Amino acid sequence: MNTSFFGELLQSISERGRALLERGRRPHAGAHSEDFIGLCEELLSGRGEASGVAMAREILVRYADLKTGPRVAFFEALAHRFGPDGRRLEAAIKVWGQNPSDASAAEVHLAAEPRRQELLRRLNLAPNGTALLVKMRAQLLEAMDHRDDLAVVDADFVHLFSSWFNRGFLVLRRIDWATPANILEKIIRHEAVHKIKSWDDLRRRIDPADRRCYAFFHPALVDEPLIFVEVALMRDIPGAIAPILMGQREILDPDRANTAVFYSISNCQRGLAGVTFGHFLIKQVVEEISREMPRLANFVTLSPAPGFAAWLKREREKEHSTVLTHEDHAALTALDAQGWWQVPERRAALQEPLMRAAAHYYLHARNARGLPVDPVARFHLGNGARLEQLDFLGDGSENGISQAYGLMVNYRYDLDDIEKNHEAFAEHRTIAVSNAVRKLARNAPAELVPLTAG
Repeated sequence: MNTSFFGELLQSISERGRALLERGRRPHAGAHSEDFIGLCEELLSGRGEASGVAMAREILVRYADLKTGPRVAFFEALAHRFGPDGRRLEAAIKVWGQNPSDASAAEVHLAAEPRRQELLRRLNLAPNGTALLVKMRAQLLEAMDHRDDLAVVDADFVHLFSSWFNRGFLVLRRIDWATPANILEKIIRHEAVHKIKSWDDLRRRIDPADRRCYAFFHPALVDEPLIFVEVALMRDIPGAIAPILMGQREILDPDRANTAVFYSISNCQRGLAGVTFGHFLIKQVVEEISREMPRLANFVTLSPAPGFAAWLKREREKEHSTVLTHEDHAALTALDAQGWWQVPERRAALQEPLMRAAAHYYLHARNARGLPVDPVARFHLGNGARLEQLDFLGDGSENGISQAYGLMVNYRYDLDDIEKNHEAFAEHRTIAVSNAVRKLARNAPAELVPLTAG
């Protein structure tokens, strides 16, 4: 798709419409029209395509100049002044009550839609409108840290973005050393799991024959990766991240590999948070690699456990924990010692109680909605993966120790079981788990899917 052509076309329409707008405005009519919110109302009132594109562009240009306070005021206006048209909705409901039909139901549906959704659609007509709206939503998320009343605006962004960034519009590209530098810079900047320290470090991750990197792109965001995954081709399921990231290592002939390891998945656009396409990325990469290397038998992750340390600290602070025995409590006090993971005797004493606690964390710890409290677990289990293996001291980095006492996790994507696992998790909150993990947990719940270890 020649996105630059369409961009230039929109720019041309916008410039022509801008001229029409300026010609049609009366000098004394300025107060309402020049007001920022007034411009939004004017855009919704309906004009010709050229003037509408120009006005959308003008609104987005003005928005970009807003400081934090006025920006939040704009979000407030979206929340409180651009909701559904109350009169139209009331009339539509009355007609539906008197004469239920497809037509009256459609009118109720249209009347119930917040006006801000149509405003966002029209703003999207501006040149580079989609990218600017993604950025706007990222700023909305920042404002929502202190303003719960803006959630209705965010819901409309998510609703529209879920359609605009539908899987059918996404393009999978392999990232390698021949990828343009401006894209590679964004891969370095947005790596959120295992920081890329330099260009040499990046090259070690994407250039060797046994390494792969894939990203999703959208035609409206040229050269802007949405999400990317880094893959290592290996002989076995790994239990630690260090051998994958190490600088000096023997490169494996891809023909000898039997395992593809997804060791890092990073989102690049905060404004698209909550718009789920990460699971599509994994499934499509599995299909892509399977076509290239049909001998591969295992597709697994090597994932962090970001909430484990905080959860275990809370359990240790309880006077009567239902998770930890008295012996476990005593053994886990060694976690308070500085550098415990570097002392062989302490490591050995901690491994068994720590892994039992980790198994309980993954199989039993749930949030108010009955889902696993660990966000990475929710992502992979919801996508149909199986909880395959818990890795003691899989990440000995400072971050790995602080967030999970070094724990890492392997989730397995078995193409024959993905749909079954997904349905069981979505409908019954059932976790697909290997026997190896289940044996670590005391009193494993009966509803776990009884799969054998891989």
